Amino acid sequence: MAVRGNGLIVIVAAALIGIYVSAFTVRQSELALKLRFGRIVDSDYTPGLHWRIPVINEIKKFDGRIHTMETNSERFITIEKKDVIVDAYVKWRIADVAQYFRATGGNQDRADQLLKERITTSLRDEFGKRTIQDVISGERAEIMALLTRGASDQAADLGVKIVDVRVKQIDLPPEVSESVYERMR
Repeated sequence: MAVRGNGLIVIVAAALIGIYVSAFTVRQSELALKLRFGRIVDSDYTPGLHWRIPVINEIKKFDGRIHTMETNSERFITIEKKDVIVDAYVKWRIADVAQYFRATGGNQDRADQLLKERITTSLRDEFGKRTIQDVISGERAEIMALLTRGASDQAADLGVKIVDVRVKQIDLPPEVSESVYERMR
């Protein structure tokens, strides 16, 4: 009788361990990807409890919330051939988790680097079409809207959606600022 009881305990324990390693949960703020031997099997997971085959399937989870990426201050040339130093940031989130994984390997630093290159190119193009007056004054909101749309189109192949691009600060280079102050005196 004791042997039968111990055998039943072992079977129940093995079943519970099997269920534990086969189940995984996806939170509301997460995106999940199921890989089988390194290949994407499924990526459409709603929040809740899901199942996998242990050892064969691997689950990768990613943060589905909005990420903020700061760009380094960059020097751009306006249409008047004047330099401006621009400090910007980008808000983005993962739109297609499978494409994001293929493009970046699931590495957020890699995604930030690829986005930074594309945003810098977009900023350079937009500032190159405008005068300093246009950039600083009225067209700033229009520039932000154009940058957001253009950057989102460029980032689609990364599986990323650009939510917003904002220019925090536009400065003149120190040598230009000095000459402006000298003229003002």
